[in-house]
Amino acid sequence: MWIPIRTRKSFQPSIKYGASVMATHPSLGTLSRLFSHPRYQIVTLLSLIYLVTKTAERLVYVWRSMDQLPDNGFDILGIFGFGLVYDLLTVTFLMIPPVLALLVAPDRIFRDPRYRWLVYLFVYLVIFGMFFENVAQWIFWEEFTSRFNFIAVDYLVYTHEVLGNIRESYPLPLLLSSLGIVAFLITRFLRRPLSQMIAHGSGQPGRLKPGLALLSLPIISFFCLDHMHPPEFRSNRIAQELAGNSIHNLFAAFFDNRLDYNTFYSTIPMDEAFALMRKEVGAPPTQHPGNRTIIRRIRPPRPELHRNVVLITVESLSAEFLGAYGDHRGLTPNLDALAAESLLFEEIYATGTRTVRGLEALTLSIPPTPGQSLLRRPNNDHLFSSGFLFKQRGYDVRFIYGGHGYFDNMNTFFSGNDFEIVDRGSLSQEEIHFANIWGVADEDLLDRTLKEGDISHARGKPFFHLVMTTSNHRPFTYPDGRIDIPSHSNRDGGVKYTDYAIGRFMREAKNHPWYDNTVFVIVADHCASSAGKVDLTANKHHIPLLMVGPGLMTPRRVPGMASQIDVLPTVLGLLNFSYDSKFFGKDLLTDPGLPGRALLGNYQKLGYLHGDRLTILSPRHQVETFRVHLDRDDAMRIPIDEKDRSMAITYYQTASHEVDHGNYGAVE
Repeated sequence: MWIPIRTRKSFQPSIKYGASVMATHPSLGTLSRLFSHPRYQIVTLLSLIYLVTKTAERLVYVWRSMDQLPDNGFDILGIFGFGLVYDLLTVTFLMIPPVLALLVAPDRIFRDPRYRWLVYLFVYLVIFGMFFENVAQWIFWEEFTSRFNFIAVDYLVYTHEVLGNIRESYPLPLLLSSLGIVAFLITRFLRRPLSQMIAHGSGQPGRLKPGLALLSLPIISFFCLDHMHPPEFRSNRIAQELAGNSIHNLFAAFFDNRLDYNTFYSTIPMDEAFALMRKEVGAPPTQHPGNRTIIRRIRPPRPELHRNVVLITVESLSAEFLGAYGDHRGLTPNLDALAAESLLFEEIYATGTRTVRGLEALTLSIPPTPGQSLLRRPNNDHLFSSGFLFKQRGYDVRFIYGGHGYFDNMNTFFSGNDFEIVDRGSLSQEEIHFANIWGVADEDLLDRTLKEGDISHARGKPFFHLVMTTSNHRPFTYPDGRIDIPSHSNRDGGVKYTDYAIGRFMREAKNHPWYDNTVFVIVADHCASSAGKVDLTANKHHIPLLMVGPGLMTPRRVPGMASQIDVLPTVLGLLNFSYDSKFFGKDLLTDPGLPGRALLGNYQKLGYLHGDRLTILSPRHQVETFRVHLDRDDAMRIPIDEKDRSMAITYYQTASHEVDHGNYGAVE
């Protein structure tokens, strides 16, 4: 959709001139009279201030993002054109409270000077709120290169962690006081026109009709504009984000947090999809048409090995940080040394951009279905999971997390899937030597992991520990003296400290009696940054995967593309587990040539990466294919590959079906 914009060679930004122009057209004249009614001139003034601040904000973002935007000048103009439309849409909703207040306000508020301070206070708070929203969006953009989205909706729920992170990362008192001063100065500057508006608003007849007309504008906007879906700049995701409005996007994300696959995405006949999926995962063809399942028997020829497993999921650890994956900054000396003793998988791709997506893939071996991660959905207990399979074999199964497990619904999910919870609240004060808002220092977390291993070993039980770190997260604070990058510096410091903590843990583990009978897995939940020129950027999903098993495997590099959902079946394959599988992932050590595909998602966009082709499924049944470079942020639209299209649909359609119909439960 493109909205033509007429321009004039000269323009005079005066309300008087604008009113005269609007009056030349009947509908525009009516709109002009609504906004120029004396009782509602304050709303007009605040709306203009809002539009000016949002345009200025957009101008700054465009200037900062020029290297990521298309060279096409029409697209740049489109950012501002679409942006103005969405800003106007947002204004129609934001004006509801002040219009209601002015509609019912008694005349004495306008006549009596003693009440005028209420109007000034209201204007001050509105202006402060405008600038506060701009700063909040700036902070969010710095972290995610995005307007407010699903993540921001989550942040409104977990305010303690989020506000704590902001306090530790930014000079919050200085920011708030500066906003307060700026809002005060602007309000004071507007005092004279405000006084005139207040005086003219007293005793004005006919305020009901224009008030109700103004209140009807949001309803008209709701039906006339495709408000839930930002404009598509198909060639560039950054341009699409810049054209959006933060508040508009926040509410759109809130109402669109779950999507029914069959309603919104391209499909194929369900029986055909399951037949393709059974073939993909190696399940035998069914003899019964309509048998919609991918269950297959995994029966290794060797006896099961009930070794301990410690799966360390590292916060935001992109493969590009590791020397073993080609980096030359020396940020991961311990992991690089460990890589020489490991199975190192060269091309593993995270399923998403949030911790809950990574944990979902590692625990359930399932593609990222549209909407929220299963960790955050209702009825997410007793699923076919790593916890179920290890618990079935007499393991002590623990989720060990440096933060508070109520964040992102982790405790509820893991406790409902056979895990014992060990989180920040489980650690004593003596065990915590350093912590920030996100959790205890990684070294303290891993020390507790050693203790939990000792407890199980003393009881004669094997253990499976799923460990989730937190230190490689803004504000990047950690104990002093551990590494050569000062605490609270930057991402490099967070990476290097986490590397230090893991190296320390592995050295300490060698002194424990259970070490030689343990498989250690090190993987990331997601990359440090996911922003790119298209909705899904393949190289921003590339994560490391190391597996170390003393006496169990020969160290080597394993080439070939695979997904985070393949990690769990591969670990179970190393242990020769015999089970009936519902997993969508594959054992990377027994599947010739590896899967050669990866699955990427970001709530609404669902990606199927096959070689250098990325097929993206989007709401409204859209399918696109791009040729991508796996070592940089670059993509070119190409004709749709029909085989890739079918496989992309197959993975996501069958996974969504299994989840939505309650078919992904544990197999007794």
